[in-house]
Amino acid sequence: MKPVNSMIAAAAFSLATLGAPAAQAGGVEVLNEGFGSVSGLNGWAQVNHSVPAGDGWFQGNPELFAAQSGAADAYAAVNFLGAANGSGTVDNWLITPTLNLSGTTVLSFFTRHDATPGFNDMLEVRFSSGSGLDPAGFTTVLTTLGGTGGYPTDWEEFSAILEASGSGRFAFRYFGPADTLNYVGLDSVRVVTAVPEPSTWAMLGAGFGLVGLRRRKHQA
Repeated sequence: MKPVNSMIAAAAFSLATLGAPAAQAGGVEVLNEGFGSVSGLNGWAQVNHSVPAGDGWFQGNPELFAAQSGAADAYAAVNFLGAANGSGTVDNWLITPTLNLSGTTVLSFFTRHDATPGFNDMLEVRFSSGSGLDPAGFTTVLTTLGGTGGYPTDWEEFSAILEASGSGRFAFRYFGPADTLNYVGLDSVRVVTAVPEPSTWAMLGAGFGLVGLRRRKHQA
């Protein structure tokens, strides 16, 4: 598997060598979502800027693949039908609730796509301070999955670290020409803030706010 694109490749590499997974980093957990009910998500929002707009994010389809954890359909899914009738340009956003952040913050999540060949699924992970839902406000790009880096065909965990204080939201943006996209799953989204001893990680992303990205394959 080729490495995914990262905003700060050197920082991502340095972070991976530290061997500090988000689940073990400590701090205060402000979000832990397993998507048992996508339609019943509390505080989450969807914005579909596809042209023409079609379907939003929906409950996972276990006939394509099962969830990373929990019930077989317990994950959020999105596909090429984000553009009406699967024709046009997809720009489909799933946005977390407004979170209260207090310094060094770790976002972790699992994602994969359907392994049908010939498609090029793309997912951006972005951050915006404040509580707004306008995609134009999500100017901090944490990572882009897909494209030349490929997309995981089995559940894989990704972790990003940034410095942020005050309210903010993370966004998952599925995008691209509809005829190049297929189907993506998202599971086990977790945010931990005020991670102890941030100075080591902060040095990696000095001047950017973003420290880095690490990835870890799911162990069945």
